[in-house]
Amino acid sequence: MFKKSLVVMMLLTLLLTACAPARSQIQSVPESMPTAMSAGAPPAADVYSEGARTIEKEQVVSSGLPNPVERLVIRNANLSIVVRDPGEAMDEIISMAEGMGGFVVTSNLYQRRLANGNLVLEGNVTVRVPALKLNEAMEKIKGLVDDPRTDVLSENISGQDVTAEYTDLKSRLRNLEDAAEQLRKIMETATKTEDVLNVLNELRNVTEQIEVLKGQIKYYEESAAMSAISVNLQAQETVAPITVGGWKPEGVARDAIQALIDAYQTIASGVIWAVLFCLPIALPIGLVIFFIVRGFLRWRKRRKATIPAATAEKSE
Repeated sequence: MFKKSLVVMMLLTLLLTACAPARSQIQSVPESMPTAMSAGAPPAADVYSEGARTIEKEQVVSSGLPNPVERLVIRNANLSIVVRDPGEAMDEIISMAEGMGGFVVTSNLYQRRLANGNLVLEGNVTVRVPALKLNEAMEKIKGLVDDPRTDVLSENISGQDVTAEYTDLKSRLRNLEDAAEQLRKIMETATKTEDVLNVLNELRNVTEQIEVLKGQIKYYEESAAMSAISVNLQAQETVAPITVGGWKPEGVARDAIQALIDAYQTIASGVIWAVLFCLPIALPIGLVIFFIVRGFLRWRKRRKATIPAATAEKSE
């Protein structure tokens, strides 16, 4: 009985120690995370290790001594460009990614019918390239357009710092591995079948948690090592201006709208001048004229009233 209680207490102590996070509770990892890197042919293992080492280092001063801390940053990019042939441009992007040691995640090429009835190709492709070569890959993709000033419709590079989550996962993994080693030692010394089964069940649970943590850690390392680039490809016909016999309706519409805006601006400017400039000047002048006219009318009225009275006195 004493041995059984001792084994149970040791199991509870090991599990509580292993499951407690080293520093803080980590954020939950998306369910789709383990499959995010599964599409396409993965690069060699040395690419991942190289990318994981690219994790930017910063010096943190603690107690007057600098301590190197590895920052794990996941960098991804989105690009929308206009090209002459989306199919050819997609093939060049895929070849470029594979030449850099990357791979294709998804690719889609389809036709779209324009308002004039013509069919044009459009597509989108997502590739992964080594994080160190992300900027180089972006420049090569933008080099596929005729004029980068007008044919690069949008460009975005985002970064996510997952250093805290990654560090906590590694700490939890070490604790669980230590717990698994202790459980194996306990199982070797256990003599009763019941104790062996209890330790075996706990060891199985710990092993499952270890595998989950290893998958999450691998996802962060691979995401930081291989940056994703999503490219939207549009044909030049889709953004070409509408012309009818050399006449461009959108130009006329733009001029008409601009003229309407100018007219409203002129009216609004006149109202502002009238309220802020003319009214303060006209108001005192108007008051003076009002009092002068009013006094003149009163004087004229009194004069008209005195003339009949003077005439009546003379006649008497």
